[in-house]
Amino acid sequence: MANYAENRKARFNYEILEKYETGIELLGTEVKSAREGKMSLEGAFVIIRGGEAFLVNANIPPYQPKNAEKDYDPLRNRRILLTRKEISELAGSEKNKSLTIVPLSVYNKGRKIKLEIALVKGKKKFDKRESIKKRDTDREIRRSLKTGN
Repeated sequence: MANYAENRKARFNYEILEKYETGIELLGTEVKSAREGKMSLEGAFVIIRGGEAFLVNANIPPYQPKNAEKDYDPLRNRRILLTRKEISELAGSEKNKSLTIVPLSVYNKGRKIKLEIALVKGKKKFDKRESIKKRDTDREIRRSLKTGN
């Protein structure tokens, strides 16, 4: 299972409440570009409109830039493949609790490209400081164990 793109900022900026594994509707050249790892999820989010979910602001540059269509938009909205039940759950929780849906990673599962999305709540500044502090202490512990052996 290869990981094509990851949204590291999402794990730092948000508290993850629920994760979903979804399919994503891509063009053929976008699939090739994603498999090369050229995809970026930074600043991307998911919206639900008209009973469908869309990935917004995900950047997938053309596979062969000189051979791409003239009207190709790397930031176009891409449809996410979810069940109706999942879409209604996400839409309800997004509206009621002021939560956000963000993509976490893009990877393959067999021959299919999957998108992992999460229902998240924004972290406050002190929560982010706490995350940084925990990360630094873990790093120091690993260093001390490494030099001690």
